[in-house]
Amino acid sequence: MANVGEVEHPYVPRDLKLPGFVPAFLPPSTIVGVYLLASLLAVSIVWIGSGRIHKISKLDRILMCWWIFTGLTHMVLEGYFVFTPDFYKKTTPVYLAEVWKEYSKGDSRYAARDSGVVSIEGVTAVLEGPFCLLTLFAIATKKSYRYVIQLAISLGQLYGTIVYFLTSYLDGDNFAASWFYYYAYYVLANAFWVLIPTAISVHCWKKICEAIKDQDLKKTKTS
Repeated sequence: MANVGEVEHPYVPRDLKLPGFVPAFLPPSTIVGVYLLASLLAVSIVWIGSGRIHKISKLDRILMCWWIFTGLTHMVLEGYFVFTPDFYKKTTPVYLAEVWKEYSKGDSRYAARDSGVVSIEGVTAVLEGPFCLLTLFAIATKKSYRYVIQLAISLGQLYGTIVYFLTSYLDGDNFAASWFYYYAYYVLANAFWVLIPTAISVHCWKKICEAIKDQDLKKTKTS
């Protein structure tokens, strides 16, 4: 129960202390809708722009769309969480604060400022985010390191997501307000950062192995 003068929050565990908590101003449909529209805009710009690059494959164009989406998500969305510890106290409808008020229904560790979550998101926002944009540039300009950097970031994303799930499991896995929020926010929303980085890792691993194999064959022929 909330103390006198305090607003009761919607998160689990119910006894979580969030002094100064202010309920969300925007409905979930607006919060999710704005995120999807902004993401679609960014992806569309990259898709259209990448079509003007000489001799670029459709797969590379799709990968560029992924890297702009995940890069901006890391830097803008997760970056805001990392550097705004009092987001749940915002008394005006700041969109990014509204996102984390809503997402915390699926994982209250965000509202509680769990040290493990803050650490994971901090590394993701500060390091992985900018490197995602560098990867976009590397693919667009066909840099020789484009497969290496994609593999490195994808493995980093996989590691962070696995640690994120494991720490929740080890702490009892009881941070969602309902089963709907558990599966919609905690499971489904994060599943993309398991499935897509895994697929990219396999793709890049094959490309790197092929390049090394070709180089070894050339050395054999010239020796």
